[in-house]
Amino acid sequence: MQSSPRARRATMTDVARAAQVSLKTVSRYVNGETNIDPVIGARIAEAIAALRFRRNMAAASIRPGQRSQLVGLIIEDVANPFYSALTRSVELALRAAGLLLLAASSEEDPVRFTRLIEQLIERRVDGLIVVAPSHPEPGWPELAREIPALVILDRFDDTIDADSIVGDDVGGGTAATELLVGSGARRIAFVGEALGLSTINGRYQGYLAALAAAGLTADPALVIDGVRTSDDVCTAVTELLRPGVQVDAFFAANNLASLGVLKAFRRLGISRPIVGYDDFESAALVQPAVTVVSHSVADMGRRSAELLLARIDGDRTPAHHLVLPATTTLRASHRAPIPHRPDPPLTEMTTTP
Repeated sequence: MQSSPRARRATMTDVARAAQVSLKTVSRYVNGETNIDPVIGARIAEAIAALRFRRNMAAASIRPGQRSQLVGLIIEDVANPFYSALTRSVELALRAAGLLLLAASSEEDPVRFTRLIEQLIERRVDGLIVVAPSHPEPGWPELAREIPALVILDRFDDTIDADSIVGDDVGGGTAATELLVGSGARRIAFVGEALGLSTINGRYQGYLAALAAAGLTADPALVIDGVRTSDDVCTAVTELLRPGVQVDAFFAANNLASLGVLKAFRRLGISRPIVGYDDFESAALVQPAVTVVSHSVADMGRRSAELLLARIDGDRTPAHHLVLPATTTLRASHRAPIPHRPDPPLTEMTTTP
């Protein structure tokens, strides 16, 4: 007999919604604080009973005002080399300060992102460093106010009053495309995740700006967006490179896009100029080695930890918004041979005798 799926355990956030109070008020109630309005306390007690809420005893053992020495990190996908390197950098900085890191992937799922935030708040983390999904749930700004210390990474969010660190994506996209134009490419394909992501959109805007500055017209048929895995990129690029379609070069807007483009080249037995965004371990090992534009992941991780630690220690200055410059690692791929462009057909001319 197959067992039925286990019901999701109620959280303090569920109790707060049912009682129509803030998460902070529920936290104060379950931790035994007495200066709570009796009417509100009764509503919370009723919600706890109805939802069969049980306290997280590990979190409950932390007295009010006492630090847990825990920090949460929510990234998009730990399998992405960029985010695994970012996690490592944050962990090293926090370890040096004596704090333990709890890391999880949202997988670009807004519901999962919200649930992870709730779980980490319930574990009484001292602060959170997050990469929010492109379209978080409507309650995200309200939930963010319940986080004791918060740093937003990689994707700027003007709805949240918190420290943030992002890269100069427009500048990086411009630099990458300029390299390809400078190598003689004219029909340059753009490959990346959804343009709704602020990082990808910034790189796309840089791509468009560089084409316009060179007097080139962007061709929408050369834009591949919304692809998240290297295999999906490979399939899309293989389709784009069908016979009769002229593609001079590729700008791959993140490291998984770069890997997918390289897979397609290998599958088709061809080569084209390519510039990637975000460095990756095998970029220097393939032939030709891949030229990349990136910002320092180590710097982003270290500085995010420093900002968070300052907030945990009581810094109440206005939010800091840092933009890390894009740098170029020149290798060889941007100078790969461009396939011969067929000469335009001759216009037949007639003469009058």
